[in-house]
Amino acid sequence: MSRYWSELARGLSPYVPGEQPRIPGLVKLNTNESPFGPSPMVLEAIRSAAADTLRLYPDPQSTRLREVLAEHHGVAPEQVFVGNGSDEVLAHTFAALLKQPGPLLFPDVTYSFYPVYCRLFGIAHETVPLDSRMRIRIPDYVDRGGAIIIPNPNAPTGIALPRAEIEQLVSARSDAPVVIDEAYVDFGADSAIPLIRDHPNLLVVQTLSKSRALAGLRVGYAIGDQALVEALTRVKDSFNSYPLGRPAQAGAIAAIQDEAYFQETRAAIIANRESLTASLIRLGFDVLPSCANFVFARHPRHTGQALSAALRERAVLVRHFSGPRVSDFIRITIGSKADLDRLTEALAECLATPSNA
Repeated sequence: MSRYWSELARGLSPYVPGEQPRIPGLVKLNTNESPFGPSPMVLEAIRSAAADTLRLYPDPQSTRLREVLAEHHGVAPEQVFVGNGSDEVLAHTFAALLKQPGPLLFPDVTYSFYPVYCRLFGIAHETVPLDSRMRIRIPDYVDRGGAIIIPNPNAPTGIALPRAEIEQLVSARSDAPVVIDEAYVDFGADSAIPLIRDHPNLLVVQTLSKSRALAGLRVGYAIGDQALVEALTRVKDSFNSYPLGRPAQAGAIAAIQDEAYFQETRAAIIANRESLTASLIRLGFDVLPSCANFVFARHPRHTGQALSAALRERAVLVRHFSGPRVSDFIRITIGSKADLDRLTEALAECLATPSNA
């Protein structure tokens, strides 16, 4: 630490993203990226946007993108907020909505960026334990004060709540903001966006990084009551008035408009997930029921850390978390069929090696 650091910088414990190594022949299944490239329409739109107009600032309100997203989700453009990836949208959400008199509530096993945001913005928080099956229990949030943020499906477990349970939560906690982080919703869960019409306390956050294969473009968005979106915009315009460049806006619009490509690649990822789950079960793994583009699995005779390390030696990368309750698991991104075949072959080798027990 430098003596020039602020007290804020000294007290932070930053989020650690998934590893991005350069290993020859790597099978990369650790950061939940899509195994498919973006829609061809996206690439053409980005190429068209790479023009002389890049000398000009982009539309600070991303008006056309917000209109396209609004039409896609059946809401008004004034109910849509966009940002540089859903992580930036979430950061603005923590600052604009989630710093309330009571502590912020979120699951004890969840997206590990949440406590980082709390430290950054000085937000008191409490974690709510998942049950013995690693599921979120809505009643555990109903009788507590403070705002709420829940991923649905949850990460890293992949387990989803039905929309009816989300509605139960936002109805019971109408006194506070409720944020549903839907980064993985397109892979089998029900979005809470239809509930926004009747629940002004509900904000839903989504991303184009996963199901639209745009992790490298950085586009996320939130949908909620116009008053909630106004709060996010106030924070954005106090931080960065131009978060999305012209190519990002153009590519995102094309990604939303190419519904056929989205449905085709989404269905392929879901099919690969079900196939991988069956293969892991045959290898003796316990696999949590996933509605995401990853699975969370553990083996009764091998630690998660050992399996992760052994796979890495075989140029297969998965994610291992060392925290309480999850250290026995590995999280595996749903890749291509060829990638998953390599994974299962490598796992079979690992499980046959006594040193990994």
